[in-house]
Amino acid sequence: MADDLRTGVVLEPKVMVPSRPDLAAEEDSTSWKEGLFHDADPCSDRGYHADPGATVKSLMPERKILFPQIIQTNELLFYERFRAYQDYILADCKASEVKEFTVSFLEKVLEPSGWWAVWHTNVFEVLVEVTNVDFSSLKAVVRLAEPCIYESKLSTFTLANVKELLDLKEFHLPLQELWVVSDDSHELHQMAFAIEHVRFFYKNIWRSWDEEEEDEYDYFVRCVEPRLRLYYDILEDRVPSGLIVDYHNLLSQCEESYRKFLNLRSSLSNCNSDSEQENISMVEGLNLYSEIEQLKQKLKLIENPLLRYVFGYQKNSNIQAKGTRQNGQKVIHVVSSTMKTGLLRSLFRDRFCEESCKEETEIQFHSDLLSGINACYDGDTVIICPGHYIVHGTCSIADSIELEGYGLPDDIVIEKRGKGDTFVDCTGMDVKISGIKFIQHDSVEGILIIHHGKTTLENCVLQCETTGVTVRTSAELFMKNSDVYGAKGAGIEIYPGSKCTLTDNEIHHCKEGILIKDFLDEHYDIPKISMINNVIHNNEGYGVVLVKPTIFCDLQENAQDEINDNTVQKNKEADVTEGLDLEEMLQCVTSKMEPYATADFNEQAKGNCEIISELLVVSMQKGRKKKRLSELGIIQADDNIMSQEMFIEIMGNQFKWNGKGSFGTFLY
Repeated sequence: MADDLRTGVVLEPKVMVPSRPDLAAEEDSTSWKEGLFHDADPCSDRGYHADPGATVKSLMPERKILFPQIIQTNELLFYERFRAYQDYILADCKASEVKEFTVSFLEKVLEPSGWWAVWHTNVFEVLVEVTNVDFSSLKAVVRLAEPCIYESKLSTFTLANVKELLDLKEFHLPLQELWVVSDDSHELHQMAFAIEHVRFFYKNIWRSWDEEEEDEYDYFVRCVEPRLRLYYDILEDRVPSGLIVDYHNLLSQCEESYRKFLNLRSSLSNCNSDSEQENISMVEGLNLYSEIEQLKQKLKLIENPLLRYVFGYQKNSNIQAKGTRQNGQKVIHVVSSTMKTGLLRSLFRDRFCEESCKEETEIQFHSDLLSGINACYDGDTVIICPGHYIVHGTCSIADSIELEGYGLPDDIVIEKRGKGDTFVDCTGMDVKISGIKFIQHDSVEGILIIHHGKTTLENCVLQCETTGVTVRTSAELFMKNSDVYGAKGAGIEIYPGSKCTLTDNEIHHCKEGILIKDFLDEHYDIPKISMINNVIHNNEGYGVVLVKPTIFCDLQENAQDEINDNTVQKNKEADVTEGLDLEEMLQCVTSKMEPYATADFNEQAKGNCEIISELLVVSMQKGRKKKRLSELGIIQADDNIMSQEMFIEIMGNQFKWNGKGSFGTFLY
């Protein structure tokens, strides 16, 4: 089995390369090398496995010039890279020790001379021979092969230009730009993958600011593993396309800000002390540092495989509303895969009799659900007859229409297939959906996303994969008599500035029941929420959880508080801000409850009172922060959580068997 899962493929060379008896494969190689390039456990991390045979692809494009074949290394599986970094390269090193550990690893694997490689750039490729390796700089000393094999993508870039470039580099090339040529040597196989691991690490894992981060935590656990998982999640279409764009934009912003910060710090060392320019630069440096810390915090949220589902991203919908028809008429669209006489008679009896249709109404029939929805104008109704409908695209609802199932929800099933980002997108001013069961598989977005306007969801069932319903800023949800379950994230996500009314629903077997986002770094009002007679049960985390960010300025305030007041509570608050890993952060989520006069009260009353108690605690915390800011002469708008009444009404809810309790606050 180990041989079947070899981490790469060695292909036969197309041209002869000088033989290298000094690098013949040793029969008894050390056990740690065997472990690095072979994995006997094909069951580990199955979600990141691909067909090993799929890795047999040529890195080189089709060409007239016959280059020698290189050892293929560019399509390693997740667990192969994971194991190499964890067990053989980085182990438990700190960020400041990464270079040292990498050099030590390469010294054990790379031969210092006598091997061939293709120097591969975006412009040209050329065959070179390695004459020495400068391990400390991660560079190889090379010379052009004889006879020279060369190819350029630009006709203007000739072999003479390559030789000139080599002279400028003093024949020192980064190892990351070299692809080892195969001659069937086991030692070459090992060297090729050693270089690949270093190449991949500095291209996709390492950040220029990592070395200056705190070294208190294992670098592999803190940075390498989450970034590696994100890379493969993106590769395997597990991350929303909008979130990928956000991540790369944040990464670019952080790199640019960090570059400016380094330049500013360098210029400060050359300034005269107490000069006006130095004071200005110091203020600019503090602002840049604060900006970098916030960007890094957002990057870490996306990199973390669990928090990625919790926090999501601000997606803007580009759906355009059609408005009303020119003649002002409204149309009823009937969707049915097959229309039989009995079904038609029932429809006319129940929906199109004289009492319910006093005016002449146009009826259009559709066999495809999306075609029926896309044909709608403002005020139209879509009646979905019993059946199982498969959707491969997005149900985009931009106008005020009504989507109604004709029968029980279990009889009208809409199933989303494919890895598209969105199932149902709502931007209409007044959208109504009733009597339908939604099922999603293998998705990266929730079932229903309300971007704008009001959406009413009644008597529906949502069998989720990632999230049930997401209520974006300025949107409104009214949900009644519905069932939401199975979400890897939250059953319902409520954004700042939104309005949400939940009545007589069941929310269960999700990561979190209801997740309320209180982004302090955004200028939005808190959401307005009503919860009446809901049953929230069997969720892995909390029934209701309020997520709040820890802004960088709060880090400094909390650290100062810890110095001034050495109470247990202050220590707990400071601990939350010190870059804990995921498990420790989850332990810091609080769930407080006031003592009540009556000791014996049922689960329903306990859950409702617990929410109110927690909001009071949050309100007092905000008040203390506001007092500190006022002492510093900083004016902040009144954002007292109780004065704005996040929960307009909360009564009759039942919280049962939720893993961490009824209500909690998550600080990140």
